[in-house]
Amino acid sequence: MLHDRGGPMSGLAVRDLHDLTDLRDVAAMFNRIWRPPAGVDAVGLEWLRALSHAGNYVAGAYAGGRIVGASVGFLSAPAGLALHSHLTGADKGHGIGFALKLHQREWALARGLDRITWTFDPLVRRNAHFNVAKLGASPEEYLPSFYGAMTDAINGDDDSDRVLTTWRLAEPGVVAAAGRQPYRREIPWDAAVGLGEADGRPVPGRTDAATVLVAVPQDIEGLRRADPAAARSWRLAMREVLGGLLAGGGRVTGFHRRSFYVVERDGPT
Repeated sequence: MLHDRGGPMSGLAVRDLHDLTDLRDVAAMFNRIWRPPAGVDAVGLEWLRALSHAGNYVAGAYAGGRIVGASVGFLSAPAGLALHSHLTGADKGHGIGFALKLHQREWALARGLDRITWTFDPLVRRNAHFNVAKLGASPEEYLPSFYGAMTDAINGDDDSDRVLTTWRLAEPGVVAAAGRQPYRREIPWDAAVGLGEADGRPVPGRTDAATVLVAVPQDIEGLRRADPAAARSWRLAMREVLGGLLAGGGRVTGFHRRSFYVVERDGPT
């Protein structure tokens, strides 16, 4: 989960973490954000210690001596080229999430890596906008119920569908995004709405155009609490439409009006 709604926080510092005291800060922060069941940690202290000691990525963002964000990742396939960013959480606002990702990018480049991958819930609109529009990352594979059942406060009883996303660190769009110049593109006049929204519910449409727009609900986390059936309908619709487009070779190339994935296909069929 990433929250990024403003400019950089004054005095914000991001650094690698190794000491147990700092790693306890990370574990506590993740628990505050994800609110797992009592007696369960979002990420255990022993895992953080092992990952850090083995040379993987564990970093924290601090302001005024207090932890305000953290990120954990591990080296992954292809060997020597990739870092998988497993979990990132930050306080709302102040550009903390963006600062963490920039630090992660520099960490990876310093080690000769050329990409960072991660998964995120395609129904969480703010994360989709952050990952695609602000970072220039590319969702590439739809993974139904990837983590199985999850019981934390954010995921609730919903299926844990995710999209595997790749951040190619030297691509021009990513370099521009790192300089706070996110890529903007015009939507063609003949773009089709593959998934729309009406009265808070998903409305399937056409997916046979060269450019397809896929809507994301405004607040899926609130919807899971208020109307689980509606949240479930969004999950199934996103799985069918976005999952089907990606499986068929479609490429997510933007996030339109903070509301729609922009998916490009080879052409209409």
